[in-house]
Amino acid sequence: MTKLIFEKSEKGMTGVNLTDKNIDINATDINPKFLRKSDLILPEISELEAMRHFKELSDKNFCVESGFYPLGSCTMKYNPKVNEHLASLEKFTELHPLQADEDAQGSLELMFKLQEALKEITGMSAITLQGSAGAHGELCGMMIVKKYFESKNDIKRKKVLIPDSAHGTNPASAGMCGFEIIKVNSNEKGQVDLDHLKELFDANKDEIAAIMMTNPNTLGLFEENILEISKIAHSQGSLLYYDGANLNAIMGITNPKVMGFDIVHLNLHKTFSTPHGGGGPGAGPVGVVEKLKEFLPVPVIDFDGKKYYRKYNLKNTIGKIKEFQGNFGVLVKAYSYILLKGNSLKEASMDAVLNANYIKEKLKDYYDLPYDYTCMHEFVISGDRQKTDGVHTLEIAKRLMDFKFHPPTVYFPLIVSEAMMIEPTETENKKRLDDFIDIMIKIAKEVKENPKTILDAPHNTPVSRVDETNAARHLDLRYQNKE
Repeated sequence: MTKLIFEKSEKGMTGVNLTDKNIDINATDINPKFLRKSDLILPEISELEAMRHFKELSDKNFCVESGFYPLGSCTMKYNPKVNEHLASLEKFTELHPLQADEDAQGSLELMFKLQEALKEITGMSAITLQGSAGAHGELCGMMIVKKYFESKNDIKRKKVLIPDSAHGTNPASAGMCGFEIIKVNSNEKGQVDLDHLKELFDANKDEIAAIMMTNPNTLGLFEENILEISKIAHSQGSLLYYDGANLNAIMGITNPKVMGFDIVHLNLHKTFSTPHGGGGPGAGPVGVVEKLKEFLPVPVIDFDGKKYYRKYNLKNTIGKIKEFQGNFGVLVKAYSYILLKGNSLKEASMDAVLNANYIKEKLKDYYDLPYDYTCMHEFVISGDRQKTDGVHTLEIAKRLMDFKFHPPTVYFPLIVSEAMMIEPTETENKKRLDDFIDIMIKIAKEVKENPKTILDAPHNTPVSRVDETNAARHLDLRYQNKE
């Protein structure tokens, strides 16, 4: 059991001296309201013991370098460490974002060429790199939708259609822009119900601003009727928005422009090399078709044939959505990844699709498969069969942890009961996939033969079974001095 760093504290032990006799700090210069009224409680511990403490904590952390991480809809793939090295180069890290354009040509060139690469990958006509994450990109895209119709004085369009299989951030982002959200039902194949879509357009004449979609959708299924959906939306004067969270399935095979989308956001921290998760920075660039170029946030990076520069004079810009040019380190890693992969981006997508279908076919005899079709980079199975034996999806997820596998996404999407969304990504080899399959089959058999083993799981983790409900309602995040 790992002790808290305060529990390792020894009276009088020091690791670093924070005082300097040559520095005269006058507390009278500080506004009294900012001064502490009681002594600061810090652990008294040596530098070496502090280092050991945090190393011990890091060893307990599960990451993609330590095991299989099949979180659906997240693309938790291994990312080459060379990209981390390139992003940490001094010429990038020491450059101030307020540096004049003429003194930042290398970085501006990188951003411009990244824009060009993302334009080619998505088929869009223009790109902004400002978005700081996927949901931020969504917000930017919906702000563009709103201003586009305002510029046309088409003020009745205050509704957005969103499929019931969408990411939860979609309705939140549209709602933050003041749009009313209308749900579109899925059909028996797990795709958008065209009849329901047409009914919604008929019932809301000239009021639909956009449809927000992910393709492949959150079930991991490609929308076979995407061209028909695009035709319906555009015939009604609406825009089509693409949530790029699942782009890892289609790179180099097709693109959002071919499908008829007008606005795209991308997750560079999923698809293009920055490790996803752990609270680090992300990036959510947004691409648009020609008629929406002037609505992008400023500045965009441009090139006049001689120098690269930040362009601000966009007629209908929505303004600025992020300080400076966004999370620059993430942009460096994305550009490095694209240069590294080149045309083999298509192979990455094809391998991701192959891996997902391989696992799906191996598991569908042991778990329920609500939509038994060829999937893309991820698929959703259900623990309904196991639930009838008293074991829920949450217990299956906890049992997986005993075998050094990160659980898949559970209970999402909401339209599948006892859902488990599995995304192996392209970076896992067949041996690791087989190991995961074997353990999932083993757990399915345990449900029948020895369910208590699962109900008491996990058994081998640093922290055993916890009471999530109690932990959520009674947070205990602060160390209390017991003396």
